[in-house]
Amino acid sequence: MNLCNAPSNFRSHRVGLLLRAAALLPIALAGGSALAAAAPPTLINAPIDESSLVTLPGNTRPEAIGANDLGVVADSLPIQHMQLLLRRSPEQAQALDRVIDALHDPRSPSYHQWLSAVDFGRTYGLAPADIRAVTAWLQGHGFRVNGVATGAATVDFSGTAGAVRDAFHTEIHRLRVKGARHIANMSNPKIPAALAPAIAGIVSLHDFRPRAQYRRVQPKYTFSESGQTDYYLTPSDLATIYNFNPVFAGGVTGKGQTIALVEDSDVYSAQDWAAFRATFGLSGYVDGRLVQLHPAQAGVAGNCTDPGVNADDIEAILDAEWASAGAPDATIELAACADTTTTFGGLIALQNLINAPAPPAIVSVSFGECEAFNGATANAAYSAAYQQATAEGVSVFVAAGDEGAAGCDPFLNAAYNGIAVNGFASTAYNVAVGGTDFDDTAANTNSSYWNATNFLGFSSAKSYIPEIPWNDSCAGSIFLHYTGVSGGYGVNGLCNSTLATQVPIDSTAAGSGGPSNCVTGTPAGTQQITGPGTCAGAPKPTWQSGVAGLPNDGVRDLPDVSLFAANGFWNHAYLVCYSDIANNGASCSAPPNLWVALGGTSAATPILAGVQALINQKTGARQGNPNYTLYRLAASEYGAGGSASCDSSLGNQVGANCVFHDVTQGDNVVNCYGPFDCFGSDSNDYGVLSTSSASNLRAYGAETGWDFATGIGTVNVANLVSAWSGN
Repeated sequence: MNLCNAPSNFRSHRVGLLLRAAALLPIALAGGSALAAAAPPTLINAPIDESSLVTLPGNTRPEAIGANDLGVVADSLPIQHMQLLLRRSPEQAQALDRVIDALHDPRSPSYHQWLSAVDFGRTYGLAPADIRAVTAWLQGHGFRVNGVATGAATVDFSGTAGAVRDAFHTEIHRLRVKGARHIANMSNPKIPAALAPAIAGIVSLHDFRPRAQYRRVQPKYTFSESGQTDYYLTPSDLATIYNFNPVFAGGVTGKGQTIALVEDSDVYSAQDWAAFRATFGLSGYVDGRLVQLHPAQAGVAGNCTDPGVNADDIEAILDAEWASAGAPDATIELAACADTTTTFGGLIALQNLINAPAPPAIVSVSFGECEAFNGATANAAYSAAYQQATAEGVSVFVAAGDEGAAGCDPFLNAAYNGIAVNGFASTAYNVAVGGTDFDDTAANTNSSYWNATNFLGFSSAKSYIPEIPWNDSCAGSIFLHYTGVSGGYGVNGLCNSTLATQVPIDSTAAGSGGPSNCVTGTPAGTQQITGPGTCAGAPKPTWQSGVAGLPNDGVRDLPDVSLFAANGFWNHAYLVCYSDIANNGASCSAPPNLWVALGGTSAATPILAGVQALINQKTGARQGNPNYTLYRLAASEYGAGGSASCDSSLGNQVGANCVFHDVTQGDNVVNCYGPFDCFGSDSNDYGVLSTSSASNLRAYGAETGWDFATGIGTVNVANLVSAWSGN
């Protein structure tokens, strides 16, 4: 639209390992599900001795320190719907990963023979005797057991702060953090050693919430004052730029598909979704609909209640509208549960969806928290949920984040905690979605890619547009080149100039990416830092290989694939119909140039979920983890040295047969201060985020093939759907 002036560290069992793992491999049955032949082993084999305890590490927030402490809460404080994450045996864990690989291998007899939640729980959950022992122990400490998940991954229980202290040997305290009140446990919980083989930890004993991965429009450097035109995206522009139109014209529009959006708020008004579609020409896709639900789970009493409308309603409507833009005939299922005392409502919604008899084929998650702050148990909980989803054939898309490689430093003027990634997105079982911007404004080529007037559906984009990593920071190389300043750091650097104090270019707003580095373990020190301590990254998945540029680092690397996600710095953003005027919304009866404009990987994520709906419709089947196919196709396109014809910088001259656009210019480097992964900073001046504090090794630059800034790049939707389906 043209707007002018507008858990892998288990010990091995040498005896019987191969036989037991082999027995757990699935066999394809006539009914189409994959079942295992062996029952789960019993893990709790010793008497429960309350005097013999083990600590569950990585179960505290970094803010739970003396400087923030306001004292212990009352013993009577109710804490509803806590979750105990259960631990499967090492043999089960190894077998399950092999099963998931086989489910995605066209050469395997188990290919696409997805498990049900019941099958999953019976085979890869705890033995019934272990579950009885765990629940009896909880009840013996005064907790109410609300139920055990169908997939046998979690126990939902409620009680009081006093019961938590007595059972888990940790106190819940009141905290004041940056002016806000919170509660959190002050030390890692402990459990009897006899239970340790069956319990991974408590998912959360605090009320710090994950953040939605969107950004409102960023004020621009000179553009507003110079009469520069804003080119904001409409669904028609999206369809032109990423080549949706041939797919839509062929009748592949998401019909018969469901995209589940995981939320913790209802939308402010369902009419906003309808107004968005009507304004931008999507209402002609008559099968598209929005459904709001609060999914329950059989056997787990009352864990999902209607959250109503809260501050995350803008994320909910953003997801709903742009998922619909990607698949206009799909059913958009907004699954929202209220946050409990210590559990994120979105996690409850996700778990209830995948434990249902008929889970959705596609899930989109637009929230996140960095691995170190999320904690080892919460990281494991998301991994476990996505793993079960994958075994059931569910495709999970997760926003990589909006802080460049500084995942622990959202919404700040500069990074302090070093390199970190989103723990919601760094599992082996989801697609991590990164973010790009368009390079036409910086290159002064707007007229080559945008019409001077709007057409049907307020469209104005002419073609595919060269892309760069989304980056609002003064440290970004594209912006440095634009201003003619040689560097972002040091006394003469742009980030320390008078200009940086006059306009908001000192920012961590950028598309996120980086290596997993703290999915387990605990950071060192008592402040909010990401390493080193005992932190370790998630192991590199089997499918993350074969693509030029992928580092041989042994850990999960983010993102996987990207789409446009910028929030206006270079004059581009997404338009959203959000009529909650009391929360800075706008009337949707006004022209779209007066609507809310947003960016963020939480916009790119539901769109890619929409693309998956097109693929599922075309192939007639759910696909499980899309990364198996995405990386295979990328390896074919890029080979060992990349593809010159698919370089995004070619813009409207990019190869017509490219499945991916290889983003090779720019970076997601942000400015920083402090001792962690920051080069060139001192007590007075900002530095730049770097993989070394001793030299400038930018974190991270766009490169040929895969890179930490944009993954394998962005997509040509028509070519992706065709390549996926084989025609």
